[in-house]
Amino acid sequence: MAGRIEDYALIGDMQTAALVCRDGSVDWLCLPRFDSHAVFAGLLGTEEHGFWRVGPAVPNGAAPAPADRRRYRGDSLILESEWDTPRGTVRVTDFMPPRDGAPQLIRIVEGVSGRVQMRSALRMRFSYGRVVPWVHKVGDRTVAVAGPDSVWLDMDAETHGKDLTTYSDFTVTPGDRVTFTISWQPSHKEPPALPDPEGSLEATVDFWREWVEHCTYHGPYREAVVRSLITLKALTYAPTGGIVAAPTTSLPEEIGGVRNWDYRYTWLRDAAITLSSMLRTGYREEARAWRDWLLRAVAGDPENLQIMYGIAGERELGEAELDWLPGYENSGPVRVGNGAANQLQLDVYGEVTEALHLAHMTGLSRNDYASLLQLKLIRYLETHWNQPDEGIWEVRGPRRHFVHSKVMAWVAVDRTIKLIESGDADGPLERWRELRDEIHRDVCEKGYDKERNTFTQSYGSKELDASLLLIPQMGFLPPDDKRVIGTIEAIQRELSTEDGFVLRYPTAGEEAGVDGLEGDEGAFLACSFWLADDLAMIGRVDEARKLFERLLALRNDLGLLAEEWDPRLQRQVGNFPQAFSHVPLIDTALRLTASGAYGG
Repeated sequence: MAGRIEDYALIGDMQTAALVCRDGSVDWLCLPRFDSHAVFAGLLGTEEHGFWRVGPAVPNGAAPAPADRRRYRGDSLILESEWDTPRGTVRVTDFMPPRDGAPQLIRIVEGVSGRVQMRSALRMRFSYGRVVPWVHKVGDRTVAVAGPDSVWLDMDAETHGKDLTTYSDFTVTPGDRVTFTISWQPSHKEPPALPDPEGSLEATVDFWREWVEHCTYHGPYREAVVRSLITLKALTYAPTGGIVAAPTTSLPEEIGGVRNWDYRYTWLRDAAITLSSMLRTGYREEARAWRDWLLRAVAGDPENLQIMYGIAGERELGEAELDWLPGYENSGPVRVGNGAANQLQLDVYGEVTEALHLAHMTGLSRNDYASLLQLKLIRYLETHWNQPDEGIWEVRGPRRHFVHSKVMAWVAVDRTIKLIESGDADGPLERWRELRDEIHRDVCEKGYDKERNTFTQSYGSKELDASLLLIPQMGFLPPDDKRVIGTIEAIQRELSTEDGFVLRYPTAGEEAGVDGLEGDEGAFLACSFWLADDLAMIGRVDEARKLFERLLALRNDLGLLAEEWDPRLQRQVGNFPQAFSHVPLIDTALRLTASGAYGG
């Protein structure tokens, strides 16, 4: 049985990622890319769908013991898990070296004290747990082959096969180091080179140390900020610069519910805000790589801009259900692909333009095509901003005139006007100033409820939406505007849980609501960080700090956050770890640090 979502650690090589449970089991790994088929899919099913556990041996039928301690080695993505047993202590180090050839997952077992019996149990199941590979020996190496894929196992211990699983039983004493490596290779090619686990470990330590040194944030929340930055870097697909929203699919927003989506793609929105955070903390190279990815993905066709793409810029992301997987804690269906790729989400134009604007303002080298793309996006918005859309939350119900979408259309026009005013682009300045004023007037007239003194989710609606918290952050209205303060207070009253965390919008329980889906969901962590930002902006800094620190306390022991928090079950829910949670964590830390709103 899979662990709780927060029981997992993330390791990765900036091309794919694995989730490692507290009991030493790798229950999720797609090879060779984030969006490839999973080799270990036990996270979304059972052990029959693939796993790799390394830990102290237990009697037959007994549950594997969780590690007594675990941590990342310094500011890195190298996981160290330790077990204390009656006969001694053992450490397992798990990591994926930044790739210079075949993708590898390396596990090093080290004796710390006493004499500990260990077991490795490796059950590879290709195609998301559906296909049992052909496992055989090639010299001293073990290889599993299925169709186009092969995974090679190299280790220091003897192995034997039983029940379609590869086992290794061995004993470690102080100073012993036993290594295991799996490497992926196309099955028609020559075997991958023999691994060098110790050399790869040293190189991985050096990589993360050098990368973290670029961080320019040195405030009181540095530990949380750096861990979030490392997580965001791990979600970046190094060959192209694309950034996945999360490395998983179908981890549920409600345990047992149907709100299960594939997040292993590059949302323009998520990637844009990720790059904004990285730029603010000193990571210009990632911003440059993402801008290049964007220009390739959109190409010469901004009129057909998609809200998401594959990590190499692929456009076809057809959605399908994997009916042989029961889902995480029976939360079905399990989906791969994402049908939301074909939605109209007008806010994306604002997020992309804001990211390009910030890159320009922070001195990223000029790219003429980026400026040209920005102008083309505004020309599209000129004739489409007043259309209904699916909005930031990708509703699967009818399109609406979402207020947040209109606000972000305003942002796109405003930032482009600033680009022209700076002299770095040419465009119809007066016409677009009039357009900016028209959008602003339209939102204030049609998206604002005077009686309740709050903006609403959509034109003519009485419902609230946490995305309205971005109105002051985007500069649409100043923080001290009575309409902004009224909206913040209304969201606190109507969308906050008892713990003060924020729901995205009202859901309809068993009936399909605005989003066209049944069921409920947890508090959306990004929205809760947005509330902390807004509270700081309107001068309620002590309240903002307390909310922020309650949010930090929701992270697991390794500093990782999923998409949502279930206040009833007191659990993390949704895909994990989630870029859209770690980005606002960074932004709120920066804001609170700048305001001096921190304790200690």
